[in-house]
Amino acid sequence: MDIISQILPFVFLIAVMYFVIIRPQQNEAKAKKAMLEALKKGDKVITNGGFIVVVHKVEENFLSVKLNDDTITKITKDAVAKKFEDEA
Repeated sequence: MDIISQILPFVFLIAVMYFVIIRPQQNEAKAKKAMLEALKKGDKVITNGGFIVVVHKVEENFLSVKLNDDTITKITKDAVAKKFEDEA
């Protein structure tokens, strides 16, 4: 009985850490993966560098994006921070 009373706080602490830290991080990773898989031509995204670009072509690991009318460049999907939603 004495061992159980010593181990119980650690079990409780691990359970709290799982629900406060690990689980939300897993859900966030799932949401980002779903967002990256749903990208299509014409979507606006914000890169990790802060650029707002338009998706020109979707490939397996890369995106061809338009920075402006003349400039098309290729970035990795990991460089996308989030999808840009116009507030207008």
